[in-house]
Amino acid sequence: MRVISWNIQWGRGADGVVNLSRTLETLHALGPADVICLQEVAVNFPELAGAPDADATAILAEAFPDHLLVDAPAVDVAGADGGRSRFGNVMLSRLPVEQIFIHRLPWPPEAGVPSMPRTAIEAVIGLRTAGAIRVVSTHLEYYAAAQRQAQVAYLCQLQRDARGRANAPRHARDKGGPFARRDDPLAAIACGDFNFQPGSDDWCAMTAAADEAAGWFDAWSLRHPGVAHPPSVGVHGADWPEHAFCCDYFFVTRPVAGALQRVSYDAHSRASDHQPLVLELDERLLGG
Repeated sequence: MRVISWNIQWGRGADGVVNLSRTLETLHALGPADVICLQEVAVNFPELAGAPDADATAILAEAFPDHLLVDAPAVDVAGADGGRSRFGNVMLSRLPVEQIFIHRLPWPPEAGVPSMPRTAIEAVIGLRTAGAIRVVSTHLEYYAAAQRQAQVAYLCQLQRDARGRANAPRHARDKGGPFARRDDPLAAIACGDFNFQPGSDDWCAMTAAADEAAGWFDAWSLRHPGVAHPPSVGVHGADWPEHAFCCDYFFVTRPVAGALQRVSYDAHSRASDHQPLVLELDERLLGG
């Protein structure tokens, strides 16, 4: 299984130019992916830098016709032209998508800083071998620290809830219809732009329960112990940030840890202010 995660900055490259064709060229150059998780996908939001006016979701759907597109805008507001302006996360999967959850992440009031709503896509993906895996794609708050902390706690609770449901006894009404009990595997991947740096309090909170069945492991650290994360934003001199650092990650649960084959950061692309990430795993080695 091969997964790409990337904050595409609405198609705006390090040069400040919005060019979704360049975004697509980069994605295709990274090689075939079973699941593609994208953040900062915009539809009809000319107020953004570079004034993007395209429907990025429609362009992505056309570019990846063999993938199911799951759209989870965190912002969906009335546009100046009478249409909708949307901004958020998109997931594309060419593997069967057995179940989809769209999570509205915590957004507690926090005075004195800008912030915006945030979402996470959670999809139960059927595997080629057997069973399924959950893939969570998200983009956490940057400016409002208390909101980001609450969002990290929510992602950790997601995995504890999955464990709880896996251990819960079946009910007679679980057999069919909307009450049907579907796969909720403990094997899971969380990816995206988390807006915290390695070793920060938020990173530590995300990985605090990693030794438990319901915890998240930093996938880069598993594959490259003792090696610093490559920078994932500001690598090519975009107008933000002032210096390059890492804030984009793959996190995995214990059943996935032993199946990891590759975690990499592409350092070459200039098609966004962020760099794409690639994760590969051997489905046959997934734990229970």
